[in-house]
Amino acid sequence: MSASIKYAYLKGHTWLYRRHYPRDVTIVTGVAALKQSLKTGDPTTARVRAAELNASFEAQVQAVRSGAERAASLPEWVDRPAAALGHLRATLEASGGVSFQPKTVAPVATVAELGRTYLDRRSNELRPSGFKSVRYSVGLFLSKYGRLPVTALDRDVGREFLQLVAQLSPVIGRSQNTRGLTLDQLVQFSSDGPHRITARTQRRIWSQVNHWVDWVVYEGHLEANPFRSVRFDPKVRPAPYAVPTDVEVRRLVNHDDPVLRPVLLTCLLTGMRAGEAVGLLREDLVTKGNLGRFVHVRPNKLRLLKTDAAERLVPLHPDLDDVFDRLPSSGPLFPDLTVNAVTKRFSRVRDWLVLDQLVFHSTRKWFITQCERTGVPEHWTASLVGHQSARSENGITYGIYSAGISDEQKRGIVDQIRLPA
Repeated sequence: MSASIKYAYLKGHTWLYRRHYPRDVTIVTGVAALKQSLKTGDPTTARVRAAELNASFEAQVQAVRSGAERAASLPEWVDRPAAALGHLRATLEASGGVSFQPKTVAPVATVAELGRTYLDRRSNELRPSGFKSVRYSVGLFLSKYGRLPVTALDRDVGREFLQLVAQLSPVIGRSQNTRGLTLDQLVQFSSDGPHRITARTQRRIWSQVNHWVDWVVYEGHLEANPFRSVRFDPKVRPAPYAVPTDVEVRRLVNHDDPVLRPVLLTCLLTGMRAGEAVGLLREDLVTKGNLGRFVHVRPNKLRLLKTDAAERLVPLHPDLDDVFDRLPSSGPLFPDLTVNAVTKRFSRVRDWLVLDQLVFHSTRKWFITQCERTGVPEHWTASLVGHQSARSENGITYGIYSAGISDEQKRGIVDQIRLPA
């Protein structure tokens, strides 16, 4: 059983002394307790030194109270209490009985300072597309509350921020006139139009701001996240991308856009995401004997992948052989395309063909739907399109228990996919 010493405790291998001053003494000293290391790990020595500090503590308390009684009888105590208190402290310190430690208070960081630190860190942790969303959401908050000390954040600030975000227009993300505007200015800009951002977008902004406040708590600047008790009222309704019909796919392919068509066919017949397709290199094409060519979807110098499961081998559909033979013989297969360029060009084609419910990501949904309609098990399709958790009908997680389907099986699945005649 460890030794027990009153007003002392063992921390690691060293005894520390801590004894609180009475409240009236604290007012004069400006500190709450006498704290000091006993500089020993031996309990016997620590007990002797603690007794010496106890005697010193009692002497200090007596000296402070005696000095306070004398000071309280002086006229200055009523007329100028701050000056009288300073004089009392100087007198006590000069007597040698009491020493006053200067009380240092760390400056409180502002919301803007902590926000910039957080964004600097996240820029090194997130992919560019993910960081862009975080930077926008946290930036909205900083533009409104950046000058506040972080300790001023409370539930009222959270509720006000949510109310302002709900007033934003979806146009602000596409207008050059809104670049660099503060949250208040964006709300003013949005007041000219009838449309507002969806509840899903509001929740994403709110969630990312809450992640930042959680980080502030983790770093020790706040005791708890005051926004966690703020209720998010708007109902988020699922709005999945539409799956194109065969007629819509036929119209997209027959439109024959010379820039969009190669990458459109690639995603329709392989199930790749837009970013995976435009980031392909010629060296990502591998030949596997009589099984033909495969595309190795993997991280490279052009782009990273969404998840670890996204790295995979996908058979190149026979209808893509001619398409890929006309692409560059080395380096990037789509050197002039980015995800942004693809989605914007698709939007123009979609508007021209009046296919309102479609986005470019719908091509991936079409591929998955064709696999399902030809009887391909869900966990097989998941391995082809790079989904994270592929499960069998009886709930087995194949990422844990299976080495995956063979190249022959993959080739058989992809060759069944047919573009609408």
